[in-house]
Amino acid sequence: MQLAHGTVETPCFMPVGTAAAVKALTPAELLAAQAQIVLANTYHLWLRPGLDTIEAAGGIHRFMAWDRPILTDSGGFQVFSLESRRRLDDDGVTFASHLDGSEHRFTPENVAEFQQRIGSDVAMVLDVCVKLPASSEQLERAVRLTTAWARRAAAVPARPQTKFFAIVQGGLDLELRARSAREVVELDFPGYAIGGLSVGETRDEMYATTRRTAALLPVEKPRYLMGVGTMRDCVAAIDAGVDCFDSVYPTRCGRNGRAMTRGGELNMFNARFVADFTPLDPSCDCSTCTTYSRAYLAHCFRSKEMLGPRLLSYHNVYALNALMCEAREAIEAGQWGRFKARTTFAQSSQIDG
Repeated sequence: MQLAHGTVETPCFMPVGTAAAVKALTPAELLAAQAQIVLANTYHLWLRPGLDTIEAAGGIHRFMAWDRPILTDSGGFQVFSLESRRRLDDDGVTFASHLDGSEHRFTPENVAEFQQRIGSDVAMVLDVCVKLPASSEQLERAVRLTTAWARRAAAVPARPQTKFFAIVQGGLDLELRARSAREVVELDFPGYAIGGLSVGETRDEMYATTRRTAALLPVEKPRYLMGVGTMRDCVAAIDAGVDCFDSVYPTRCGRNGRAMTRGGELNMFNARFVADFTPLDPSCDCSTCTTYSRAYLAHCFRSKEMLGPRLLSYHNVYALNALMCEAREAIEAGQWGRFKARTTFAQSSQIDG
C-alpha cells in the first residue's frame, strides 16, 4: 500500500492505538517491533482530545510522534459496542459520550471530514456493525445503511493524503455479503474491509465468511479483516486472501500476563514460571526474549511492576509482526502452501494449563 506516510507491505498487522497511543508501547518500540502502520479510533479522538487540539498539534502524526502511516476507524464499531448509548437512524448515529454523557452526532460526511482534517492515511467510512447472531431484518438494515453511507462518504471532497476504505457487512448471510460487496465495490474505493465479524460468531463461521467475502473483493486493492489478531486467525485469513488485520488482542494479552507464541499462550501468573530461567520464547529474537527470563517476567506481574506489561506487550506485537514478515517472504517465494502447512498453532489458547 502506497500511503502518504510510507509504503506498507502486506500481509500486515496493525497495532491498535485507540486514543492515539498503543497501550504500553512508545513509537520507537513499535518500530523496533516491526510495526508498519497503527490504528486509531475516530470516536475516541473526537471526544478526547478533540479536533481542535489535534489540528493545533499539526495533525495526528505529530500529535502522537508517529511518522509512519495511520489508519483511523470511523466509529462504526462503537455503533455495535456502545449500543446502549447511541440512537441510530438513516442519516447517522447520535452518541451519548461514555466520558461525560454529552451528545455527539456522527454522519458519513462529518466522520470523513474529521479523519481527513487530522491527517489519516487510511480512513474507514462510517458503517453499521451488528452483533451476532442477528435477525435478517437487522442485517439487511446494516447493509442498506452501510452502502448508503459509503456513497455519501465517497461524495465528500477528497484530500490527497487520505485514502478511504469502504466496509462490507452482512453478518453470516452470504447473499447479503455478496450484495454488500457488490454495492461498495461499484463505488471504486481504494480499499475494502470485511466488517461485522469477531462479534459473536464461531471461529469456523468467521473463517468461512471471510473466505467467501474476500473472494468478492478486487485482488488489486487491499482487503482488510477488522478486529482479528491471533496468530492462528491471521494465517487462516491470509490463506483466504486478506491483506491487513488489526486487534487490541496482543497488547491486551500483554497487560494481562499472557505471552503469544506459536505453541500457544503462556500465562505468566502460572506457578511453574516462578523459577523458570529460560527465555520467554526461545524461538523469538525480540529484546524481551533475548534479555529476560520467564521467571523475571512472572516476578514483574506478581509484583505489579509496570515493566511486565510493557515487556510482554512488546513481545506480542513483535511476534505477530514477525509472523507477518515470514508470511510475506513465503508468498513472494511462491511457498505459501508449504509455509501454511508447517505453521501450526496449539488448538488450545493456552499451553500451560
